[in-house]
Amino acid sequence: MTTPKKATKRTAASAASSTSSAHVPSATSSAASAPGGGALPAALAPEQLRWTLDPATLPFAHTGEMDEQTDILGQRRGVDAFRFGMGMHGKGYNIFVTGAVGIGKLSMVKRLLGNGANGAATPDDLCFVNNFKTPEEPILLRFPAGKGRAFKADVQAFLDTVKRDIPQLFESQEYIASKNEIIEAHDRKTREFFKNLETKVRDSGFVLVNMQMGQIQRPDIVPIVDGEPVHLLKLEEMAAKGRFPREELEKLQETYKTLKEEIDAIFLDVRELQKEVKRKTEEVDRLMFMSSARDLAKPLLEGYADPKVQKHIEAVLGDMAENLDGLKVMGQQVQGPMGMFVPAPAEAVLHPYQVNLLVDNAELEGPPVIVESFPNYRNLFGSIERVMDRSGLWRTDFTKINAGSFVKANGGYLVLNLMDAIMEPGVWQTLKRALKTSEIEIQTFDPYYFITATGIKPESISMEVKVVVMATPQLYHMLRHYDPDVQKIFKVWADFDSSMPLDEACVTEVAKLMKTFVAARNLRQFDATAVAALLEHGVRMTGRREKLTTSFPVLRDIMEEADYIARESGADMVTAAHVTQAVEGRQYRAGLIEEKVQEMIDRGSVFIDTDGEVVGQVNGLAVYAMGDHMFGKPSRITATTSMGREGIINIERESDLSGAIHNKGMLILSGYLRRAFAQDKPLTLAASIAFEQSYGGVDGDSASSTELYALLSSLSGVPIRQGIAVTGSVNQKGEVQPIGGVNEKIEGFHEVCRRKGLTGRQGVLIPAANVNDLMLKPEVLDSVRAGTFRIWAVRTVDEGIELLTGVPAGVRGADGNYPPDTVYGKVDARLRELAEGLRSFGEKKDENGNGKGKGKRAKPSKEPIKDPEDKKK
Repeated sequence: MTTPKKATKRTAASAASSTSSAHVPSATSSAASAPGGGALPAALAPEQLRWTLDPATLPFAHTGEMDEQTDILGQRRGVDAFRFGMGMHGKGYNIFVTGAVGIGKLSMVKRLLGNGANGAATPDDLCFVNNFKTPEEPILLRFPAGKGRAFKADVQAFLDTVKRDIPQLFESQEYIASKNEIIEAHDRKTREFFKNLETKVRDSGFVLVNMQMGQIQRPDIVPIVDGEPVHLLKLEEMAAKGRFPREELEKLQETYKTLKEEIDAIFLDVRELQKEVKRKTEEVDRLMFMSSARDLAKPLLEGYADPKVQKHIEAVLGDMAENLDGLKVMGQQVQGPMGMFVPAPAEAVLHPYQVNLLVDNAELEGPPVIVESFPNYRNLFGSIERVMDRSGLWRTDFTKINAGSFVKANGGYLVLNLMDAIMEPGVWQTLKRALKTSEIEIQTFDPYYFITATGIKPESISMEVKVVVMATPQLYHMLRHYDPDVQKIFKVWADFDSSMPLDEACVTEVAKLMKTFVAARNLRQFDATAVAALLEHGVRMTGRREKLTTSFPVLRDIMEEADYIARESGADMVTAAHVTQAVEGRQYRAGLIEEKVQEMIDRGSVFIDTDGEVVGQVNGLAVYAMGDHMFGKPSRITATTSMGREGIINIERESDLSGAIHNKGMLILSGYLRRAFAQDKPLTLAASIAFEQSYGGVDGDSASSTELYALLSSLSGVPIRQGIAVTGSVNQKGEVQPIGGVNEKIEGFHEVCRRKGLTGRQGVLIPAANVNDLMLKPEVLDSVRAGTFRIWAVRTVDEGIELLTGVPAGVRGADGNYPPDTVYGKVDARLRELAEGLRSFGEKKDENGNGKGKGKRAKPSKEPIKDPEDKKK
């Protein structure tokens, strides 16, 4: 049979025993004298077991009579640190916010940023535009907040005008007349070139013809024979056959060569003339376009005085003038790739002149506050998108640049969760680099970047953003230890507490906060009894009666659940009964494992005695943690002792089920025994201590006093009452030290005793230092009031062993010995007996020839005896 494995390590175990009523001290009087003559501690009174708030002392009947809370409660240190970080503008003064889970760090950060950012300047808008000289390096333009949107709109208006007016410009009569004039001048010069040439060619017996050479026509000459033009190649064939005189052919060839040289020279002149005509035509086109375009761009040139913006507008006009062919045919029918005529897309022609408005702060009033809930690389630092062109290649340009929340928060605040950020590839390193250099270059974190045919490198952006990172204290300290850059770029640490001092002012302020929750969530009003019940639960959550939890989100959830219960029951107002039912409902929903463990105890599968007396056996108290639900259950701890040199054997450690803190507690037991009983003799014994039926691991030192009681009982032979459970750690001086989870441990053992039957001889031993931590459930208080269950607070092991056994612990006398009828006297006598027995056993071995002689030390074995406490697994 196995017990359920705990979700977290066991934090405590303590032993107790139940005895007959004759041995149990009453709740009002001491049972015996403590060492030194003092009285043993009496059982705690019911009023010592729980802090309660009388609803009659509250200055209101229900939350509707209270004002709403506007301040952040219980976090003065963290709030001051955060505001200091907001006010510091030096490099590296980013803020690291830590605090326990569930205290509402994010809501507090939003509230502080919302209040502290008011009145600050709104950061600039950011735009990316095309770099016409180097398209791979887009240019960044900055504008005052709202001007970026206006600039983009003005540029779009300019492009729309260009789209409408420029094609018409090249269809105007003025433009056509200018072009015709240039062409006519070209034609006149061409005709003059060929006029004299035609006469000379004709007189030489040749004629001018145009020869088609691919896409080009070149002038050529052929001789005239019998009144018909005949190519020289044909005449050569005729001469070879004797049909044409060879002498005449050679004469024609000489004439052809002379005339052809003149024709080629003239053709070159004509080509130069054509080039000149084209240059003049393009110059006319450019002059006409620039004259018109500058008028169209006048609002842009006059509306934006920034030299960088002016330079970009001039670059736009210049690039348009260099690429007028596309502008001329916008909207006209052009021949497509399949020979079909389609309209020329104006968007494609004007695309390089668009504006990519990267960050638009037109709607902001003050610095941006961005909470990035999904801080992957794309969302945080932006990306450069890709599109597939007609050829199937991936391409990109400046219009595909997208900003992430880090860039959008420039000039303001960026809030993110550390765990989310460090889990994403590339995020933490890029964030550190950007904060150290105060600039960011937008790139895509993409393992498949190599499939992009074109890549761009945008101009880097200067950053003035304050980053707020939230984490648990454990994660913060771990990151600070392993990453030295943390202390350089996060110089402000705002640590929020999980509790606040409990006083009258605190009660009033928290009641106001409840009023705020009621108004925000439109809940029913909470009467004074409900407020008191909720505050008592808030105190219990801290584990300290002088503190109140700051996990207000948890209290808000309980309020909503209590409101639901009140609505289902038809109540007009939430009362203490509804709050109690909500708290119990949360425990019930999370209590399946707790019930399973209790069932095994009830049916006897897990051995737990709540009555009788047993030597070397005690009930320890363990705490199980299942998420945010904790509960305590007893666990039997046993100790056996015998002759030997092994010392105290921790069975849990030998079986690799013991944690480091538990191992430390066991070593402390050895120190206590040496201090108390080994001053006049060697401590020679073999003792084994075990958590019976424990299969899931043990950790924590709160079982050390329990284990010590079991060990003392085994050595002395004095039985321990099984109706009393024990918790508390012990030091080498025998002082019982405080532990955690004291309420859950007491309640767990009380539930076991209740199901087995409360006899009035049952209870729990706790450290006296834990009395101020007690916030027990009302059913435990009812049992204490009825005298069927008791709780004792002890300061030393001496007090604890007397309460558990009913036998005085004993005080060492002037002769160095303990009284023989005390627990310590019996322990001391037993340890002396074990030491002498071990020596006598060695002497008997010598008499049998196994040693060097009678009275001498026994021959050591080949296998040396090792102290098990030195074994490190």
